[in-house]
Amino acid sequence: MADNLPSEFDVVVIGTGLPESIIAAACSRSGQSVLHVDSKNYYGGNWASFSFSGLLSWIKENQKTDVSDECEDWRKLILENEEVISLNKTDKTIQYVEDFCFSNQDSAEDVEEAGALSKLPVFGAAGAEGAAQESEKECTPMESALPGAESWEPGKAAGSDPASATEGNDTEITSESGSSHNSALGESTLELGKTEAAPSETSAQEPKKITYSQIVREGRRFNIDLVSKLLFSRGLLIDLLIKSNVSRYAEFKNATRILAFREGKVEQVPCSRADVFNSRQLTMVEKRLLMKFLTFCLEYEQHPDEYQDYESSTFAQFLRTRKLTPSLQHFILHSIAMVSETDCSTLEGLQATKKFLQCLGRYGNTPFLFPLYGQGEIPQCFCRMCAVFGGIYCLRHSVQCLVVDKETGRCKAILDHFGQRISANYFVVEDSYLSESTCKNVCYRQISRAVLITDQSILKTDSEQQVSILRMPPVDVGQPAVCVIELCSSTMTCMKDTYLVHLTCPSTKTAREDLEPVIQKLFNLNTETEKETENEELEKPRVLWAVYFNMRDSSGIDRNSYDSLPSNVYVCSGPDSALGNDCAVKQAETIFQEMFPTEEFCPPPPNPEDIIYEEDELAPEDSGFNNSPETKPEPAPEEGSGRGSTTVEQEHREG
Repeated sequence: MADNLPSEFDVVVIGTGLPESIIAAACSRSGQSVLHVDSKNYYGGNWASFSFSGLLSWIKENQKTDVSDECEDWRKLILENEEVISLNKTDKTIQYVEDFCFSNQDSAEDVEEAGALSKLPVFGAAGAEGAAQESEKECTPMESALPGAESWEPGKAAGSDPASATEGNDTEITSESGSSHNSALGESTLELGKTEAAPSETSAQEPKKITYSQIVREGRRFNIDLVSKLLFSRGLLIDLLIKSNVSRYAEFKNATRILAFREGKVEQVPCSRADVFNSRQLTMVEKRLLMKFLTFCLEYEQHPDEYQDYESSTFAQFLRTRKLTPSLQHFILHSIAMVSETDCSTLEGLQATKKFLQCLGRYGNTPFLFPLYGQGEIPQCFCRMCAVFGGIYCLRHSVQCLVVDKETGRCKAILDHFGQRISANYFVVEDSYLSESTCKNVCYRQISRAVLITDQSILKTDSEQQVSILRMPPVDVGQPAVCVIELCSSTMTCMKDTYLVHLTCPSTKTAREDLEPVIQKLFNLNTETEKETENEELEKPRVLWAVYFNMRDSSGIDRNSYDSLPSNVYVCSGPDSALGNDCAVKQAETIFQEMFPTEEFCPPPPNPEDIIYEEDELAPEDSGFNNSPETKPEPAPEEGSGRGSTTVEQEHREG
């Protein structure tokens, strides 16, 4: 039971967001005893994913304004030579939550959620064995079913050579491409059942009418992320998933389209060599100009004379000097480099463009992957790894305070809501748990978020199963660009005949004020009972349901900004507004190396044949026993049995 936990650990981690989960997994993998707790009843914190009913509960919880003060009898348990750092009992990182329903709400009352999409269960104070069994039942391992890591190269089309594409494959991540490159990429190992359906014959016709009661009834088909991100195919998170073998706990789908919004229309951006030459929207001259510029971006460090005169200029100004047409400048700035027109320097733009090009072709025709069932799966994958190596997990487990020794100034324990004192050498705390008195010198940024359920794609094609990313330029001067990610039903994040759309930008006002102007340009916000007077509104996808909220961004806060934190207490930030996850991975690795400078960060798991069992260490001549059946070592399990998880469990139990 959670109220009978061990009283001593090497590391206590408070919060189950992505950086905390990576740290917990790394510590457990290096042999440290880890207690990982969260006051919430779900994994991920602000990185979590919810079913539709789960999100409605989350909305209701974050719209509450009255918070009752709890009894502080626990202060009687503090000794005279100790002081405390109180922790928050409520999460104050979410503000201005507003939700709207635009679909028919008839007979929506008393409708219950149906269906069953398995999620990581709450395994309370579970040890390695229970988590490993859960992993074995629920998780499909990542197998090498993709071609070799083919980056964008001059003179070569990414993914266009099936013969050479299978060479040099050293990755262990499986993804599934919904694009036309499936034949070159090989068969996917994802088992999506009937969700990966053939293009609908009625796709060109009017979309099906989806009612609110249908959304509620199919609510478990939705996995709605609080934070919207994609994984760069050559990013830090993909590298970590492969290195640590955590990739076996997750499945991925390619982002299939990069979109642009120009002159009031959404259009697809050609980004690979094959796309550029097959594009009908570019003239032959534009194709040559674009290919020449992209080739330069891949090798720009070798040609400093071409850009050093513009280092003090913005990337947008530099593009104007390259004889590129306005449409090409727009595509490069907003859809390839994905940088600000006013704030991004030339060097930053060239670096961003090069990163985009280097990520092309590794798993598909875009640089991005998306985890099936949502981003909330990634923290849970690292929690599984931690549990397999002995970490103990407790959800719905509040921590009242950190206990600090006055003499040494170090944190010595936590005090939980049961009044139990749990000692440790190191403590990792997610930022939202720190009280205002600890964070009084901290100035936070904010992220504006919106999540929409729509009935059509923002760019309709023959295939309904598209994962698209669109970077909308600022609507007005002084406004930020908005990142739009549209997910289809084969990502296992929404029900059939709907799309899940995430919008994200740095906040200037409330989320609704920041994002509604962009939504009005792309979608029809009229309810079904309202008349649409313009044909343009009829062509736009209809928003069936929407939620807006502001989320705190603490990623840029320096540790010294927090008042008087003990040296053995480390703070993890919540999600940032960037598209990728590099900030969380860098943060986790930095904190782990500060705690354990001689240990490797998330090392690869051992091969089954390299595991030494206790019985093998007792040679017959040393033990004095004959090699009788009673003393023979038990045979090792078959390699690959239990999809790899059995071997890891065995190593933990025996080693």
